[in-house]
Amino acid sequence: MSHHLDTPLAAQSGQLYIDDLYVFNGERGTVLVMDVNSSITRTDIKYGFHAAARYEFKIHFAGGDIEELTYRAAFGEPDSQGQQTLTLHALSGAEARDDTAIGTLLVKGRTGDPAGNDTVRLWAGRITDPFYIDLDQLATVNDAFKNGARLDRSAWRPENARNSFASTTVQSIVLELTKQEPMLRDGTQIGVWCTTKLATDGGRWRPVNRAGHPMMWPIFWPTDTDFSNDANFRHPADDLSAEGENIASVIARVVAANGTAPDPEGYGRSVAQEILPDVLSYQVGSPANYGFAVRNGRTMLDNAPEVMFSMVFNTGMTSGLTSDVNKDARSSQFPYVVAV
Repeated sequence: MSHHLDTPLAAQSGQLYIDDLYVFNGERGTVLVMDVNSSITRTDIKYGFHAAARYEFKIHFAGGDIEELTYRAAFGEPDSQGQQTLTLHALSGAEARDDTAIGTLLVKGRTGDPAGNDTVRLWAGRITDPFYIDLDQLATVNDAFKNGARLDRSAWRPENARNSFASTTVQSIVLELTKQEPMLRDGTQIGVWCTTKLATDGGRWRPVNRAGHPMMWPIFWPTDTDFSNDANFRHPADDLSAEGENIASVIARVVAANGTAPDPEGYGRSVAQEILPDVLSYQVGSPANYGFAVRNGRTMLDNAPEVMFSMVFNTGMTSGLTSDVNKDARSSQFPYVVAV
């Protein structure tokens, strides 16, 4: 959902807001990456992870509506060096959907240090943000969606595009599930999303934010500055019934204004069904690619804004940027990110 934009609530509690979700094949197995707490919100952002929160990866199998695996990370208060203790629990079956369940402790460690065992590898800490986009281009997309109008890019040139997230940072959780995990054998079809939850005074857990496909919030709900939209805490199984008609109609209006689909209503419905539920699909062991023809997981090289813009407008759109702009923000070796 890419909550990178400057909003009052993100500036106050950026630790709880998800910037990006990546799913790809790593050195030993399936890699899940959740990035939160972008420094673009403001210069005096509070670094680290929220000590009263949970950060959860949810995994569905074979197109199932509900998660069968949950990996839950939690953090302690920062010490004098800024490091935090961290734990990772695994929950399966009905427990994967139960906030009161404890699950199995897999890993204990500290931020900035790799930890793990034969089944998982875990790293968490501050990194250079690998996400890339020119926010001036996003502004033209937002204008078209807001007004149901033709896309006006007369003031924007792809040859002048710049990465608005160069030199910014995010807090990252990198989880690699090795081939020793029996539920994640090569060829298994999974769906992945992630969520942050905050402890309440009543001893419960309140969902704060979730993410699956990239760019959902910046495109469809750019004015949700207080993050009160139901999609933040709705379960993906309810996405299509709750939001499908609205997203379909918004897309239909835009493609009609731009003349890019002979049947705007039909095209809007097809896109809504493609991106809802908001879960990132991936075939375990296969090369990940969030692209035009295939959306199978997502790597840090993928130009997600370009893909999403082209999909919602039903016409090819260049972002003016390539993955070269973030080459210093990613690595081919675990933890696959670049710490700062």
